[in-house]
This record gives sequence, C-alpha cells and structure tokens, in this order.
Amino acid sequence: MRIVLVGPPGAGKGTQATRLAEKLRIPHISTGDLFRANISRQTELGKLAKSYMDAGNLVPDEVTIAMAKDRMSQPDAENGFLLDGFPRNVSQAEALDELLKAEGIKLDAVLDLEAPEDEVVKRIAGRRVCRKDSAHVFHVTYSPPKQDGVCDYCGGELYQRDDDSEETVRTRLEVYHTQTEPIIDYYRAQGLVVTISAMGPVDEVTSRALEALKSGQ
Repeated sequence: MRIVLVGPPGAGKGTQATRLAEKLRIPHISTGDLFRANISRQTELGKLAKSYMDAGNLVPDEVTIAMAKDRMSQPDAENGFLLDGFPRNVSQAEALDELLKAEGIKLDAVLDLEAPEDEVVKRIAGRRVCRKDSAHVFHVTYSPPKQDGVCDYCGGELYQRDDDSEETVRTRLEVYHTQTEPIIDYYRAQGLVVTISAMGPVDEVTSRALEALKSGQ
C-alpha cells in the first residue's frame, strides 16, 4: 500500500506513521529522516541539503524530491511505503505523481488527520521536555509529572522548547494552512483522500486509520 500522511502540526502524524507502517509492514519515510540519513552518510544530496540548511535557507523542492525518489526505489519499499512530511506543497505532489507514473505505480490513499486548531495548540504548547534526556516528555494536562517542573525518571528540569511556544505553534499552523493544506484538495480531486479524526487515545486513532484505509472512506 502506498500512502501519503497529512495533517497539521500536533495531530500526531509521527506517532501514527510509525504505528501504521508497522501494522501495514511498509517503510515509514519521513522528510526529517531522509535529510538526516543523507547528511550523516554524506551523500551528494546530503551535502547539498546541508549547504542550504547551514545558510539558514529552505532546502529546494528538487533536492527533497530526489531524496524521496532514491528512498522509494529501495527494496523494502517495493510493495509500498508511507510518506510523512512529503509532499509538503502542491508542486511536490505533482512531482511525486510524475515519479510514480514513470515507475508505473500510483498512490492508494492520502490519509488526512484532522484536529481542531485550539487542540493542536494545547497539545504542543503544553509539552515539557527534560533537559537531561529529551526522550523524557511530559504534558501539563495529559501526562503531567508528579512534581511540577521535575522529570519523574531522572529528576532533570522540565522546560518548554522555543518551537513549542503558542506563538510559534500558531505560525507553524499558518504555514501548514498556506503551503500544505492545498495538497488535500489536489488529492481529493483524484479521489484519494481519506479523512479521520486525530482526537482520542493513540490506539483508537490507529484503529480508526486502519479501518478507514481498508474501506477507503
């Protein structure tokens, strides 16, 4: 199965992508992982991407597309993949269509995770991360630490990352609405969009997604 996963920041895309890829036995291909892998391996594309990132510039679409093309051509993606963070805009979606067409394959579904904007802000702005170990993450409402501001696991100080502030989150949402949301209409015109609510327990959302993909509704 070949799937594109879309949704606003804070909708739980990363979590659901990992779980769905495991359930469907297909690789989870995220833009962040593509960049990190190419940069760490010092591929030509990685060096090129790093030069833009080091200069504080966005990595051009053609570099991202080339990385995605290379990853999708790997043996483990032969029977499908789940794309997370790509395509990020309509021009990337059009390029992906051309890539797949050239290979004689096509997307099966575009899974759209919906979450109310206020809930997204609440989810992200309430996140608190441990300074000693960033893998220790809490939430002021949903999973608060036993002692305010202190990590349950190692006693480290909990803090709010700069990019988790409400102002930054709302800016990220605006970018999503402007750049990424239009791809939903682009794919809807092809009859590929499957929309589900991203609200509720993680397991419920995963089950909802699998059922929706299965039924195509």
